[in-house]
Amino acid sequence: MSGTLRVEWLGSVPYAEALKLQEEAVATRRRGDAPDTLFLLEHPPVVTLGRGSRAEHLLRSREDLAREGVELFEAQRGGDVTYHGPGQLVGYPVLDLDARGERDLHRYLRRLEGVLCEALEALGVQPRTEAGRTGVFVATEPGAAARKIASIGVGAKGWVTLHGFALNVDVDLSGFACIVPCGLHDVEMTSISRELGDAAPDDLTGRARSAVSAAFRSRFG
Repeated sequence: MSGTLRVEWLGSVPYAEALKLQEEAVATRRRGDAPDTLFLLEHPPVVTLGRGSRAEHLLRSREDLAREGVELFEAQRGGDVTYHGPGQLVGYPVLDLDARGERDLHRYLRRLEGVLCEALEALGVQPRTEAGRTGVFVATEPGAAARKIASIGVGAKGWVTLHGFALNVDVDLSGFACIVPCGLHDVEMTSISRELGDAAPDDLTGRARSAVSAAFRSRFG
């Protein structure tokens, strides 16, 4: 089934439930019983710690986060600490890179950045990438602070991918105050709605989902 790609919108899914879904999907894909799949969803407020996380990048205790209604998980993905919440489009691709002849996670990360850049351009936001920093940023004036709009952290089992990307569509950016996002002290988090301002369409969430789906299919379909 390496020649097909399925895209599924799951709505709002708790992080633990989404992790279990990914693990089951990875096992199914490794057996060859399902095609490559992109799961699109949102999470209730949650902070996840990647394999490269440092303790000082989490600015709240587990108890404080719980009082604020934010879950905390250690995730077996690359990258540092990140925040997920309503209004953020999360994508978990389950792709068999071996079947695609692409056993290169670094190249895979760059391709995910390309998907998000293509989607952002379609939505009227000018994206850019930065050498040595995984994720997608917004084009800014020279000397201005970098603004990050999408984070990426992946993993793989037997060259079948899990985890993925988070695109800030209309998320409450104050949620990022409990962390140093991706361990980057000099970066400000932003969203599509913030960048577009009054020009943001009414159905921004739906448009973002469609743009990401189309860009993903064009590069991985």
